Amino acid sequence: MAFSVVIPARFGSSRFPGKPLADIAGKPMVQHVYERAIQSEAQRVIVATDDQRIADAARGFGAEVCLTSDQHPSGTDRLQEVVHSLGFYADDIVVNVQGDEPLIPPRIINQVAHNLRAVPEASIATLSEPINDLESVLNPNVVKVVADQKGRALYFSRAPIPWPRDQFSDPAGRQVMPQGINFQRHIGIYAYRVKLLNDFVGWAPAPVEETECLEQLRAMWNGAQIHVDVADEQPPAGVDTPEDLERIRHLFEQ
Repeated sequence: MAFSVVIPARFGSSRFPGKPLADIAGKPMVQHVYERAIQSEAQRVIVATDDQRIADAARGFGAEVCLTSDQHPSGTDRLQEVVHSLGFYADDIVVNVQGDEPLIPPRIINQVAHNLRAVPEASIATLSEPINDLESVLNPNVVKVVADQKGRALYFSRAPIPWPRDQFSDPAGRQVMPQGINFQRHIGIYAYRVKLLNDFVGWAPAPVEETECLEQLRAMWNGAQIHVDVADEQPPAGVDTPEDLERIRHLFEQ
């Protein structure tokens, strides 16, 4: 099945400047992501960056590179610039693989692309994984998702959803992991139809998006359908901080 992968890689991260070029086992992080992506079924893998240093490094390990503006308010805007610049068609499928996921399984790149192709009424497809601990349920940095029986996203939130009203109405009940509730953590990999990307950049930020600081809610606010499936393989956590980088380096050493 034909699809492309775009790997956004910014140099100027506020929490970790230069992150895509951080060394892991003798290679820049973005190279590990690229090598994972080319193991998928993607017919094309593109590194999208606003920084010449990253562009030079990516070309050095053989990647196709698209230089983009450094003024984009979101990663989705950067992705749209890529598909516009490279002349993608409206019904093409593009998978956004974050440049800080050096251990992303190629299997889930394929999964999210196949899911979008198989659900023609959806404009976006993404993945989730079960949450099995109370700390993650309550952690606002862990984004939760609820979907209907056909896999259509109902809502994404930083709050615990669904909310176990009876158990959590008792403060003592909030100290115990609720049983029998299908809590799902959203995994931040997306497949998009190019038409959705072109529409997205023309939409104003949605109030609910600004409240939750979750970009995907803008698409839902404007009526776009997002398909959610449980990931066939759980990806290791990505790299947000220098501490995360050390954890990943240790995994590569093993």
